[in-house]
Amino acid sequence: MSQLHTPQAGDDQSDDLDVVALLMRQHGDIRNLFDQVEATTGDERREAFRQLVRLLAVHETAEEEVVHPFARQSMPGGRQIVEDRLAEEKAAKETLAALDDMDTDHPDFLPKLRALRTDVQEHARKEERYEFTHIRRSTDVTNLAAMAKAVKAAEAMAPTRPHPGVESGAANMALGPVAALMERTKDAVRKAMGKD
Repeated sequence: MSQLHTPQAGDDQSDDLDVVALLMRQHGDIRNLFDQVEATTGDERREAFRQLVRLLAVHETAEEEVVHPFARQSMPGGRQIVEDRLAEEKAAKETLAALDDMDTDHPDFLPKLRALRTDVQEHARKEERYEFTHIRRSTDVTNLAAMAKAVKAAEAMAPTRPHPGVESGAANMALGPVAALMERTKDAVRKAMGKD
């Protein structure tokens, strides 16, 4: 089995002083991971899918905690733009959770994964068009860097997969593995932003 590796933000030694550049790079990493999941089988596919679940959870949660609040308050029509993105994210999370419950070798896995990929890529295009462009134009380098720092901290602190026992057993069962990972990532983002 070959070793799959998708770099985390910062692995390429980039300073990541701009949250938009960081998130755009993550969009590319997500596309690459979808490619890896589709191109592999067996254990390699399972590992690539685990990496995809983690990156999607970290990325979307960081956007919910960092990007969306900024967009909601600073953009004309920001509230509706964010609500639209949140609806897309909710649908993607539900599909991701269904895929996470499925064996990656199941005959329905790849068709569902491809549908998720289409939705995720459309969502990313809308973020880039409606949020990222505005963020870069409407804030200074200090704020872009502070938001990037929060996203990187969340990524560094997030577990590679849900760990039962980190929270109560009942909470973990109620949330499911994907949601539990997102909740822990949300806590990491808030800590990095000083919002304990």
